[in-house]
Amino acid sequence: MANESQTELYLSERVVVLCTCALSFLGSSLIILTHIIWTDLRTTPRRLLVFLSVTDWLSAVSYAVGVWSVFRTDSTECVAQGAISTFSNTSSFFWTVSIAVYLYVFIVRSSQRVADSLVVFFHLVSWGVPLVITVTAVCLNKIGYDASEVSVGWCWVRIEAPDRVLWMLLTGKIWEFLAYLTLPVLYILIKRHIHRAHAALSEYRPILATRPPSQSFSSMADVKLTLIPIIFIVLRIWSTVRFILLLANSPVRQNPVLVTLHGIGNTSQGAANCIMFVFFTQPIRSRLCTALCCCCSNCRAEAPHPDGTPQRHQARRDSRGEEEEEDGTIGMQGER
Repeated sequence: MANESQTELYLSERVVVLCTCALSFLGSSLIILTHIIWTDLRTTPRRLLVFLSVTDWLSAVSYAVGVWSVFRTDSTECVAQGAISTFSNTSSFFWTVSIAVYLYVFIVRSSQRVADSLVVFFHLVSWGVPLVITVTAVCLNKIGYDASEVSVGWCWVRIEAPDRVLWMLLTGKIWEFLAYLTLPVLYILIKRHIHRAHAALSEYRPILATRPPSQSFSSMADVKLTLIPIIFIVLRIWSTVRFILLLANSPVRQNPVLVTLHGIGNTSQGAANCIMFVFFTQPIRSRLCTALCCCCSNCRAEAPHPDGTPQRHQARRDSRGEEEEEDGTIGMQGER
């Protein structure tokens, strides 16, 4: 280690974190693109997932810049990177809780009108509160180089700030702790309600067997969104562990394995959401496969033939030749 107050980052740790940043960048971009392209899939839960993906996209980019740049001072670039990552990371906490609240009201309370009316409030809180906190921290010169004490190469709260623990709480940790308390409660209530509904429905399944499938809140896409809090907790716990070890002044927080897990967890939410809600969601997966097959078919059709003719034109010419040859054969048989 470099010294007692600085966590040394090894090249292997930086490479791993940059790879997870790239995966989250691609995953978040894919979620956003599928929402833009296929308008018939634009449910309110999907829109909330897109807003979460925007924050994950910003986090992946800003974290990657920090890890790649290896800041050593409170430069302008370091402060800018720290401000963007602070805003996007805090906003991600709020959007994750907002999704859980929406699903609770929508599924458990069975009130789509009330749930939809909360979306405006979600925007005000999930964008507004992180923006106010970040601007205040920058204006008070609290954002800057933190020697990777509770980060993995990116800038956050300045290590020289006398009240840095307070600002670590305000710029992320307090909202992370509240999410840990809120999300499991809402998640358990949602799952219990779904299980009760399925149990009640099973009694009438013979009666409902001939009815068309309902397009209600129990659709698979909405149910899968309840997994977002689980993903959030599993990925974020390593950051929390390092923060607690910092408060205890324990050198274990500089352990390379723990630092790597922290880096992977903080930068992987976009990739995890993409796997769950794009690749493991049948309607979107089917459309992606169809689109890829069409692209591959077009590429093969436009590929040049050995004689210089595009395969599409060559195929047409071969087809015409076969037809002419077949006609000629029929004619010869007629003459015989």
